[in-house]
Amino acid sequence: MISARSIALMLVCIAAAGVGGCARPPRTMPEASVIPFDGRFALPPDCARLARPSVLTDAGMKPPDMAWGCATYTNLAAQVAYPQDIVKPGPLGPADAAVAASAVHRYQTERVTPLDKTTTRDSR
Repeated sequence: MISARSIALMLVCIAAAGVGGCARPPRTMPEASVIPFDGRFALPPDCARLARPSVLTDAGMKPPDMAWGCATYTNLAAQVAYPQDIVKPGPLGPADAAVAASAVHRYQTERVTPLDKTTTRDSR
């Protein structure tokens, strides 16, 4: 299971790809730890805590502070499948190159196994 911090880093990397790559996230960017966890649910962050003074001006008027990342982290909190991973991420399982290659091969040859719609499965 991918942790919320890993997802946040991936989002930052995707955004940074167009402006010079992804060596590491910007120092001023908040991290996934700003998403509160109440023991059962991941909650939206306090956007006021994320607010940074705007450096932009419009006709000499300074716009209000901007809560950089607030929408991203609010959406991330709503999408986290296992919210406890925000507090204590689980270990990443071992990689299996043969299984991964087999899956890619089935996809390329259009022999993908359809999902079983009669049951649900939970790996935890």
